[in-house]
Amino acid sequence: MLPTPLVTTQTWLYAATVFLGAFIAALWLSLVIWTARDIRSRTPDRRAQVLAVLVVALLNLPGLLIYLLLRPPLTLDEAYQATLEEEALLQGLAERARCPGCSRAVSPEWHVCPSCATRLRKPCGKCGKALDLTWKVCPYCASPQT
Repeated sequence: MLPTPLVTTQTWLYAATVFLGAFIAALWLSLVIWTARDIRSRTPDRRAQVLAVLVVALLNLPGLLIYLLLRPPLTLDEAYQATLEEEALLQGLAERARCPGCSRAVSPEWHVCPSCATRLRKPCGKCGKALDLTWKVCPYCASPQT
């Protein structure tokens, strides 16, 4: 009579099933947690957050694929940074001096627009620095302008 092995095939199968079930449960839970964190970083809308987590919780991997297709492309921080960058670029464009005659960019030191010959600045009678046409007093030497 052969001795019975301590660990049977049925025991190995049971252990493998338990391990696989635990792995699948851990994967499912990690996907739900990751989705909750990701959607919170992408939108402040609570309904969208709850809906995204429910889709992944109920549908698992297909739900994750649906979420990845529908989620906002930028995080809130990335959207904020893009807005700041856009505002800085627009401010830089707005600060640049333009010729009132032809709307081309001009340098603040120029007295005349090189494109259309529109008078942009006048020289100070005392120090010779470039002054705006509307200034009544030179800010550099304080001499009155006519």
